[in-house]
Amino acid sequence: MAHPRPLGATFLHPLHAILLAFPVALFSAALATDITYLNTAVIQWSNFSSWLIAGALLFGAPVLLWAIIALIKPRAPGVRGRALLYLVIIALMWAVGLFNAFKHSSDAWSSVGTLGLVLSIVTTVLALVAAWIGYGTSTAREIAR
Repeated sequence: MAHPRPLGATFLHPLHAILLAFPVALFSAALATDITYLNTAVIQWSNFSSWLIAGALLFGAPVLLWAIIALIKPRAPGVRGRALLYLVIIALMWAVGLFNAFKHSSDAWSSVGTLGLVLSIVTTVLALVAAWIGYGTSTAREIAR
């Protein structure tokens, strides 16, 4: 029979978890607006994507900083490997998101195109993976069982 985990054993601090929710939602919404722009060619959808990506980067910066701090001083014992993986995923998410923001600052159709869509997909997937790692309660030992 599995024993319930104590409340303090969760990986993310509650405020960190709230901040992580913003990049997950905003990068996902940017992907949706990119797909809509490619289907309609209405430039306003590209503008929406640019603003959503900027918002995701704005909230992603403190998440990245907090992930660095969490690696230096882990909140729960035995989570250093998980904290390192989380930090790498968050750093990749933020870097690809920044490159995506630069791509979306181009003019008209070149702002999204194939590369812009691929970058939006990658940032969304990285944000979802980071959320899965951060919000998950299983440790590596529990997963191996």
